[in-house]
Amino acid sequence: MKFLFSVIIFSTAHFFLAQYQVGHTTITFNDPARTGGFGSGGGAGRQIQTEVYYPSTTAGDNVAVASGQFPVITFGHGFAMAWDAYTNIWQHYVNRGYILAFPRTEGGLIPGPSHGDFGTDLKQVSDKMLALNTNANSIFSGKILQKAAIIGHSMGGGASFLAAANNANIETVIGLAPAETTPSAIAAASNVSVPALVFSGSADGVTPPADHHIPIYQGLTSSCKSFVSITGGAHCYYANTNFNCDFGEGTSSPNISITRAEQQTATYAFLDPWLDFKLKGICNAYEAFLLAIQSQPGTVNETICPSLPTVTIINDPNQGSGVYCSSLQGNSYQWYMDNQPIVGETSQCYNIPVDLGATYQVEVFFENGCVLSQPITFESGLEEVNQFHVQVYPNPAEGFINFKAIDVIESIEIIDFFGQLLLAKETNQTSFKLDVSDISGIYFVKINFGNQFIFERIKIN
Repeated sequence: MKFLFSVIIFSTAHFFLAQYQVGHTTITFNDPARTGGFGSGGGAGRQIQTEVYYPSTTAGDNVAVASGQFPVITFGHGFAMAWDAYTNIWQHYVNRGYILAFPRTEGGLIPGPSHGDFGTDLKQVSDKMLALNTNANSIFSGKILQKAAIIGHSMGGGASFLAAANNANIETVIGLAPAETTPSAIAAASNVSVPALVFSGSADGVTPPADHHIPIYQGLTSSCKSFVSITGGAHCYYANTNFNCDFGEGTSSPNISITRAEQQTATYAFLDPWLDFKLKGICNAYEAFLLAIQSQPGTVNETICPSLPTVTIINDPNQGSGVYCSSLQGNSYQWYMDNQPIVGETSQCYNIPVDLGATYQVEVFFENGCVLSQPITFESGLEEVNQFHVQVYPNPAEGFINFKAIDVIESIEIIDFFGQLLLAKETNQTSFKLDVSDISGIYFVKINFGNQFIFERIKIN
């Protein structure tokens, strides 16, 4: 069997994402063990009125959720800021296929907000949103992918780390200029084990990085954590224009050197691929995130998240000449032939039963990402074709395929990339014209000569 290696370049910068309309509903959750909160109608105890924005096919209030299942992001607002300051956040991420939940508690100035209650609210709303997937009376019944993140800005950023401490029900926590809180978000960080991402603006005078963002990041015990410092970035620019936040920033942050739009664009460059991998499992998104960490202009970053290793395909002669394996052991695997997944081939090794003139790869999933191996391309069986002197034409074919050989061709089969038989014809002739007008695509043609056979690859238009 002959083979040669080739190089295929895969772009990690762009991913196909459906664009959805924005639906909205208001849900008041309840915690019977506490008092206070905001809103009504949730039952006895603490009221947690939550504005929920979600993918839909028609924009509006209480409209039907779009088809599919979507992960949940629970978002904590900043001090003296309402949920509607973050229209940019929910529009951006609902369009990308996420559900956004904004608790409206602890938004007042007098009395001052309770950071501890807000952190508990964020955790409970995240859990309760996931539970709606099995609530037959909810518009979210069957619509919620059981993957969740908690994100917060400023006070809500610090409260997000309170919510993430000892919390195994979320995939990740993200702080946008997270503020130190009471109880301490810095202290709570030591109990956060999920992957974490901290954003900081170098010109932030409201929550100076050295006193807030950096100590929270340094206190994290997560095995995967990253810190993004946006050069010249502000405290308030993660949100839309907001009087309370902007007034405070105007008196404390004189060195802002970028625009609000530029800061939000820089944030999305990291946050989009991070969420796409952590909540949606999009393989190449993790590599795109690491690339941004290493080379995004206008940022100074660090991470302890591991880089993905290089995987090659190796022949294992101990298991047979046709057995090929991933060079590294991962958590799971998926084999591909000509960029199509091979059904059922999810082991470290794959037995390539016959030379089909195809390109094979294996996708290896690790704890912090997944990687597609270097491809291995096998040449078609030229020796066998010459032995039988078979001619198969035209290629590409349109409507019919001609076969000519010296020996009698007993039968011809058309097989797809998944090994399914699409067409079979007994011939018992040395030349034959096969009608393929009902199929199109790239297939394998199995040409049978008694107890011997060969494969040819053919494109049918």
